[in-house]
Amino acid sequence: MRIIVTGGAGFIGSHIVDTYLAGGHDVLALDSLWEHGGGRRINVPERASFVHMDIRDENVMRIFHEFKPELVSHHAAQHSVAISSRDPKYDADVNVMGLLNVLDASVKAGVRKVIFASSGATFGTPERFPITENTPQRPTSPYGITKMVAEHYLRFYQSEKGLDFTALRYGNVYGPRQDPNGEAGVISIFIGKFLKREGVRIDWDGEQTRDYVYVKDVANANVLALEKGSGGLYVIGTNVKTSVNQIYRALVGISGFEAPTTSGPRRPGDARDAQFDPALAAKELGWRPATKLLDGMRETYDYFKALVAA
Repeated sequence: MRIIVTGGAGFIGSHIVDTYLAGGHDVLALDSLWEHGGGRRINVPERASFVHMDIRDENVMRIFHEFKPELVSHHAAQHSVAISSRDPKYDADVNVMGLLNVLDASVKAGVRKVIFASSGATFGTPERFPITENTPQRPTSPYGITKMVAEHYLRFYQSEKGLDFTALRYGNVYGPRQDPNGEAGVISIFIGKFLKREGVRIDWDGEQTRDYVYVKDVANANVLALEKGSGGLYVIGTNVKTSVNQIYRALVGISGFEAPTTSGPRRPGDARDAQFDPALAAKELGWRPATKLLDGMRETYDYFKALVAA
């Protein structure tokens, strides 16, 4: 199968590229390499084609016509809640206008299906846990709003233009290649500080929770969605809530270093808790999380430790 992965040089996207290549697919990674987005040219293996381009660029249409993909995995995005809260217009420009550019190019190039990286941020802080596909979407950040809006556009393009889709609402994805210097991804940020023997800042009271899902498990969901989940929207998580304070203590145990801590305020747009029940993904996609948090954190720590040593 010929597949374009937008955001294919990024943290999640590059793992998806790896997994698709391992499955024998012909893959093109398209990425703007935006400095705040975590995209790195080195993340894209030589066996994949690579195009350095923003998804808002009108030349996206030309790339799609030349490559002739059957499927698009759309992972290019402005992914930071903090940046979206500071600059909602920019967030919407990338996450909505960029999406529409990709969808229009997909229709005109005869793409069969789009797999879309949605987010658990579309739910905000619900009244009940765990979160399922039936939980009302009440996003608390511009980022969550644009991801929710994108899902509606996907439904429109399916019903009016015949473009199939599967949307995956990710929990907090973590793992190797996540940017330790960014504003999203507490595990990678903390690991970067631990390896430098620096202190870490714990915002709010540290008891806010997230559902952390390992990036290679997420990549596997994108493989299963190649042929399954037509018109479906699925939460992708582990059904386990973990606090920032628990992440900190786990990294102390993994690293043997008790990093000094400072306190910070709640970040604008941050939800209090998250926990995602992936039962529907298990039933309809055959997907289940395979990596326990502590194991995934050890693999991630070892990855960044090796980079520092190199």
